[in-house]
Amino acid sequence: MAEITSAKATAKTVRVSPRKTRLVVDLIRGKRVADAIAILKFTPTKGAVEVEKVLNSAIANAENNFGLEKANLVVSETYINEGPTMKRFRPRAKGSASPINKRTSHITVVVAEKE
Repeated sequence: MAEITSAKATAKTVRVSPRKTRLVVDLIRGKRVADAIAILKFTPTKGAVEVEKVLNSAIANAENNFGLEKANLVVSETYINEGPTMKRFRPRAKGSASPINKRTSHITVVVAEKE
């Protein structure tokens, strides 16, 4: 039986646009877990707060479910998928309206033991 060396966490329908969150995720991909948490703490965006929550959840999954050491973990995969979009309308001049798309994200973080 193969030994499990990675753990994953997902947050669905997070109220941050995927485009903005991908900028944050690109900062931590491939980094050690302690470095990734430090980067996210000092990144002043809403997306960084949400990604940090998911990263901490993935670390907890690795420690509690699979018995992996936190010191050996690396952020191996991170990706943002587009969630459902809420559509709203803003009144404009001459009785017309323009659309507002309130986008959501599905955030996934995978941590693995460093080889």
